[in-house]
Amino acid sequence: MALRTLASKKALSFALGGAARPLAASARGVTTVTLPDLSYDFGALEPAISGEIMRLHHQKHHATYVANYNKALEQLDAAVAKRDASAVVQLQGAIKFNGGGHVNHSIFWKNLKPISEGGGESPHGKLGWAIDEDFGSFEALVKKMNAEGAALQGSGWVWLALDKEAKKLSVETTANQDPLVTKGASLVPLLGIDVWEHAYYLQYKNVRPDYLNNIWKVINWKYAGEVYENVLA
Repeated sequence: MALRTLASKKALSFALGGAARPLAASARGVTTVTLPDLSYDFGALEPAISGEIMRLHHQKHHATYVANYNKALEQLDAAVAKRDASAVVQLQGAIKFNGGGHVNHSIFWKNLKPISEGGGESPHGKLGWAIDEDFGSFEALVKKMNAEGAALQGSGWVWLALDKEAKKLSVETTANQDPLVTKGASLVPLLGIDVWEHAYYLQYKNVRPDYLNNIWKVINWKYAGEVYENVLA
């Protein structure tokens, strides 16, 4: 992910509630983000996800989260420089929402893969064994994630999470663009499925369960397995 320097570490610490320490003027740490490229064409996930949905989702929705997050960071930098605590507090919602949108979607794109490149193949190796141990079977995991994703009110995400301390898998949901870390600092996202309507409405209308049933055809389990093994290495 391309990054460029923006604001001081003092600003970041202040915004996150940490103890700000004096820093030299040249010490810069808070960074803006850029929209990541996809490793596949917009239409490569069809028929599970249409090319038009992928184009709008990536080029419009994710791009908007990136732009608004960067704008909020710039405003935060200015607010901290002015010692405007009210402005800093006011900006936290925009930073969480748009920063979370960027984090979540950056994971989501990696969780998808065209069928011709192995998308939809069942998980193998250590992750496959862990799924069997913690859920009973791969089919049971899919059923649980589909059920929790369909039942999520409003907009949000359904996750396959690894608790790196307990070394156990779990299914979690988050509202809006809250990243998984908001449910627990030890939770690592292996797989995240976007259940905002913008992820499926043009193709599936309001039938979210159909979208959830079909997205498994293009899930990149190789990526999820690599994350799993790297965390536990």
